[in-house]
Amino acid sequence: MLKKILKISGLLLLALILIIFTCNSIISSTAEDKTYTDVALIPANRVGLVLGTSNRLTNGSPNPYYTYRINATKALYNAGKIKFILVSGDNGSIYYNEPDTFKKDLVKAGIPEEVIFLDYAGFRTLDSMFRAKFIFGLDDVTVISQKFHNERAIYIAKQKGLKAIGFNAKDVSTSQGLKVQTREYLARVKVFIDMILNTQPKFYGTAIEIK
Repeated sequence: MLKKILKISGLLLLALILIIFTCNSIISSTAEDKTYTDVALIPANRVGLVLGTSNRLTNGSPNPYYTYRINATKALYNAGKIKFILVSGDNGSIYYNEPDTFKKDLVKAGIPEEVIFLDYAGFRTLDSMFRAKFIFGLDDVTVISQKFHNERAIYIAKQKGLKAIGFNAKDVSTSQGLKVQTREYLARVKVFIDMILNTQPKFYGTAIEIK
């Protein structure tokens, strides 16, 4: 009986590893040649979509993912590679508002307030990409986040009929980065579950024109 249990457990583990590997490979290959690290090489798009994250870690220290996305957005805008910025993030409570925080820091970085638009219902990457297409009316967009995140966003965008490229903000190589990268493998599996279940964004809302 024990041998049978171990054999089944081994098969399930092997199946899980295969699923994770397959999902990761499909998303990475879909985004191949669609992400950029050099601002001089990336094609221009009218709108840059910044994917939200908290500006602070759970221990209260600055979140480097957030800081690097601010820097990447500033670099793109100053180089004339985007004209407008759409910040999509979580606005789950009066105490937590990613879009407003991003906007304040982007303005501090020298980006005019009038070119920044906010999507308060970007609770997940799926929501952000769906709403960019169907609420904000975008056909093309430059996604701004770390490479691993951009790849997943580009894959989701393709499924929604949104043509996306990514500008890769600097990544994080510390233990914090390892935790995020590990979660990313599971997030990529979740993408395919969402596609199978036809998961919809948490909120729709009225159309908003970026101009």
